[in-house]
Amino acid sequence: MTARMNSQRLTIPLACLLFLLLLAACAGPRVRPPEAGYEETGLASWYGPEFHGKRASSGEVYDMYQLTAAHPQLPLGTWVAVTNLQNGRSVEVRINDRGPFVGNRLLDLSYAAARLLGMVRPGVAPVRLRVTRPALSRDGIPRTTTSYTVQVGSFTKEANANALKRELERTFAGAIISPKVIGGEVYYRVRIGTFADRVKAQAAAERLAARGYQVLVIEWDL
Repeated sequence: MTARMNSQRLTIPLACLLFLLLLAACAGPRVRPPEAGYEETGLASWYGPEFHGKRASSGEVYDMYQLTAAHPQLPLGTWVAVTNLQNGRSVEVRINDRGPFVGNRLLDLSYAAARLLGMVRPGVAPVRLRVTRPALSRDGIPRTTTSYTVQVGSFTKEANANALKRELERTFAGAIISPKVIGGEVYYRVRIGTFADRVKAQAAAERLAARGYQVLVIEWDL
């Protein structure tokens, strides 16, 4: 009887210890969100019309004409520079959805982003992504896009951007050049206007398109 009781006294604490260890293992270390400069490489695809207008994982409506992307794990709201390793083109996108759910692909890009990267026709391309802006600001509040602009062109040569700006100024007011370093290269983006909502930006874009310009309504992160 005594031996059995001693055995039970030893078994109960041992079981508790194993249970606590199991809980600790399940909890695991707390993973910090990736900081600016974090990089990954892999295959990217794109998704478009069949998802356009539906809810993304962030809760917003997916717009295939915005510069966004889906990633399996990066925090929603993270901004990343994506470079097509086959042609060197780069674009900055905001993670607002989860995916892709095919094979071991790294990223699902919006149609607009895929078009700028030159990968619409092949559908899949090897890419490198680099975090440019983490999802959270210093005070812990998620970054949000509060305005829109109309992009009329993007050039690697400043002279070309200046030429387009002068041409636009003959008819449209408020043309600016917004330089941006993406993938180690400076892009001179020619834009018109800052609009509080997409409807007003779309109206301006339609006026420009009627004049023959290739335009893109994009979110302008402030």
